[in-house]
Amino acid sequence: MTTKTYAALLRGINVGGHKKVPMAELRTLLEGLGHGAVRTYLQSGQAVFASDHGDDESLAAELTGAVEKRFGFSVDVIVRDHSYLKAIVDTCPFPAAELEAKQLHVTYFSGPVDERRFAEIDRAACLPEEFRLGDRALYLYAPEGLGRSKLAEHLAKPRVNKGLIATTRNWNTVVKLVELTEQA
Repeated sequence: MTTKTYAALLRGINVGGHKKVPMAELRTLLEGLGHGAVRTYLQSGQAVFASDHGDDESLAAELTGAVEKRFGFSVDVIVRDHSYLKAIVDTCPFPAAELEAKQLHVTYFSGPVDERRFAEIDRAACLPEEFRLGDRALYLYAPEGLGRSKLAEHLAKPRVNKGLIATTRNWNTVVKLVELTEQA
């Protein structure tokens, strides 16, 4: 099997003192699973690694199990390869170069999403905020940032994300993951 470079997105770690996963220990854990060129980005749950075994889903399941065994709690994990991450940046429906990074976010989903999942959201009531769907992803334009976003509140409701893992990253992190997976 060919070696590919991946990013692992761990949901909800190191937030408010909960689910602490030190990045050095995460790197060691990934290396112990047989992955190479392991690096982490920030403290909020991004790791980049090279692997010659598995695919997105099996690698995510492997890491989920290893984190639970090592740290004693469950963490949702999404794994995506470099080509997917690059396509997310390349197909952004918003003018990313003209926006501040805090205004643009991507929510990565563990599986496909379609418009029906979001039918209950009154998009007009949230303007000028907008969202658009991509490949297992949602692009959110929030001019005042995620913390003040009414639309983000609607998108985070359990019924919207039912049956899927969803984790959101700001545009700076989205772009940085492309760079890091390209270099590995």
